Amino acid sequence: MSTRNAVPAEKRSRRAIIDRLKQDGPQDAASLARRLGISAMAVRQHLYELEGEGLVTHEAEARPIGRPAKLWALTAAADRFFPDGHAEFTVGLINSMKQAFGSEGLDKLLKVRAKDQVAGYRARLDKQPSLSKKLQTLAEIRTEEGYMAEVQKASGGYLLIENHCPVCSAAAACTNLCNLELEVFQKALGRAFDVKRIDHILAGARRCAYLVTRKD
Repeated sequence: MSTRNAVPAEKRSRRAIIDRLKQDGPQDAASLARRLGISAMAVRQHLYELEGEGLVTHEAEARPIGRPAKLWALTAAADRFFPDGHAEFTVGLINSMKQAFGSEGLDKLLKVRAKDQVAGYRARLDKQPSLSKKLQTLAEIRTEEGYMAEVQKASGGYLLIENHCPVCSAAAACTNLCNLELEVFQKALGRAFDVKRIDHILAGARRCAYLVTRKD
C-alpha cells in the first residue's frame, strides 16, 4: 500500500482544500469542488471544520444573480502547513548577533524591541476601560502576530493563553526572548496588575499561559 493510500481520504481532501486556497487565493466552495473533483457539500463540510479550527475564514461577495457567495481564504494559522525557513534563518541570525555583539549586545537589541512592543501594545490597551477588555485586545494583537491567543476567566483574575508560539525556535536559542515577553505584558497592562507565567511551551507544556490578577 502506498503512503498516499494510507492517508484517510478525509484528511487528503482537507489538505487539498488548504493547498488550493494557498495556491489560488480566496474562492467559493463550488469552485473548490470543481477543482478537486468532490461534491460542494463535502467541501463545505470541510471548510466549516477548518473554520472551527481557525484555519480558514470567509467574506461575502455579491453576485449578479442570487445570494452573495462565501469566499473562503486561509488564515495566518494555516501557515504551519507549508515549508518555512524563517525559523532556521532567525536562529542563525541570533547566533550571528551573539558573535558580532556578544550576549550583552544581543540583550540590548532585544530590550529595544521589547520597548517598541510595549509602546505599540499600550497604544491599543490604554483605550480599554477594564482588565477583561485590555486582555481581549492583547489576545487579538497576539493572534495577529501568530500566537493563537485567547482569554479565559480564572479564579481571582484571567488567563491569557497562547496556543501556538511562532518564534519557538528563536526562543529556544535565546531564552531572554521569553523573559522579555513576560516583562512586555506586565508593562503593557500597567502597574495595577500582576502577570505570572503558569505554563510554558519551552518547559514542555502544550501552551504558554499567563495568570493576570489585579493587585490588592
